[in-house]
Amino acid sequence: MIRNRSRTLLASVAALPLVALAVAGCGSASGSVSPPTTKDGRAATIGVANESLGKILVNSRGRTLYLFQKDSGTTSECTGVCAANWPPLRASGSPAIGSGANASLLASAMRSDGSRQITYNNHPLYTFVKDTKAGDTNGEGLTAFGGTWYAISPAGNQVVGQPASSGRYGY
Repeated sequence: MIRNRSRTLLASVAALPLVALAVAGCGSASGSVSPPTTKDGRAATIGVANESLGKILVNSRGRTLYLFQKDSGTTSECTGVCAANWPPLRASGSPAIGSGANASLLASAMRSDGSRQITYNNHPLYTFVKDTKAGDTNGEGLTAFGGTWYAISPAGNQVVGQPASSGRYGY
């Protein structure tokens, strides 16, 4: 009887690393987002990822891109503290478009500080500081700084997912 328990314990201990490896390999859907690439394999400024919200635009690091409902056309209404929490996607050179995004919807607009911000379908684009890894969509539906924030679809429209509670991050 003691010999059987020893064998069971030994088998369990030996299997533990394999179980841990299998669990680690599964990961989460949001952790598997790859940075977008162009058709020829170069890093893209903007691409498309398939997230819990559906297909959405992401930046070169796979981070969700948002539009601010308060913006007026290509003019950004997010400056100062707002821009510190919702960093504008800045344009440096010609932005590269990844697979699934529409190059004809990509442009840039001048911000009040003189820098250029990338726009998509006439919406200035932003990331969110509370999205800490590729695939996070913590800003979706959040109301902050006088307007609501939405992920943006490859067609250039707001994506409406689960509504976030207003000010959940203290804004």
